Amino acid sequence: MRVSWRRSPGTENSRVVLAAALDQAGHSLEVCDGPTDRVTCYSLNETNFPSLIREIASANCITIAGGPSATGRWDEVCRVADYVVIGEGERTLPRLLDMIEEGRDEPLPGTATAGWGFVPPDHAVRLDAYPAFSRGRGYIECSRGCPQACAFCQTPRLFPGGMRHRSLDACLEASHRLSDIRFVTPNAFAYGSDGRTPRLEKVRRLLSCLSRPDARIWFGTFPSEVRPEFVTDEALELVTEFCANRRLHFGLQSGSDRVLKRLARGHTVADGLEAVDRTLDHGLVPVVDLILGFPFETDDEQAETVAVAVELAGRGCHLHMHGFFPLPGTPLADRSPRPPIPAARRVLGRLALAGKATGSLDLLG
Repeated sequence: MRVSWRRSPGTENSRVVLAAALDQAGHSLEVCDGPTDRVTCYSLNETNFPSLIREIASANCITIAGGPSATGRWDEVCRVADYVVIGEGERTLPRLLDMIEEGRDEPLPGTATAGWGFVPPDHAVRLDAYPAFSRGRGYIECSRGCPQACAFCQTPRLFPGGMRHRSLDACLEASHRLSDIRFVTPNAFAYGSDGRTPRLEKVRRLLSCLSRPDARIWFGTFPSEVRPEFVTDEALELVTEFCANRRLHFGLQSGSDRVLKRLARGHTVADGLEAVDRTLDHGLVPVVDLILGFPFETDDEQAETVAVAVELAGRGCHLHMHGFFPLPGTPLADRSPRPPIPAARRVLGRLALAGKATGSLDLLG
């Protein structure tokens, strides 16, 4: 069955992953720039949601919506889309297409419709059961899921059940097609572990297995960031020994311990600053995520985050600043962001002009 995939920014990795799963199942996914006369698939995120939801509503074809926003807002999306794929799509989407091709219409696990409502998924995807990519090239998703429960994050809600990992052999097979080997994972240093206690011997085996003269490995940098409490001397030595990147990307998220506790981040401000020290000591540039505007954040706590940003920039870090955005399916989905304090706009604007901060324009402008 030939199926169309609606091209949209921020969805390319999902496309190559699902294209590989569909190829394996005997279906073909082809890129389009609007609804077609075939089944058309959409991956919805909070950036593309407003425009694509209108397009889906007016499309004159069978429409299937998936992605983080479709999962978190399935009850809204299934009013306009014929089918919504909930969570992971590698197994559910081919099963759904088989059903459509056979002319059946019955409740399918991992989907939602206006007719049958929400049917919970009946499985968790085993990464080795599907290639990382097929016709195109993409990132190697070496791990999926997260045991943490950060209140603003969709990952543990999209992929419940802790962490799952792609095997060394499967990662190696995918890497043969790449000269720049990049990974998708919520925490690169957690590869092979339960996501709470690192197993760096497994990370070493992964990196040494993939290392070859004609390729470069990028690990611990977007889109394979790390958590600050996983930044140890041993982990950093693996980056400097095997990897091409000279930046390490991790989220501190707030300069207030009270805010971090409310978010269930599982680390402190001190853990983040220690990670910065260690990263700099190993000759790497820390890229640090910080968020302003949490609903429960006070002005003083925002000021603490701004002060930490200034300190980090002065020490040679690069800052990635975000304004809080409530994501569907998270505990903070229905909470509105607090506006940044005036000092935040002034200070972060100066850091952006100096080339030390990037991120949300409403904070940096």
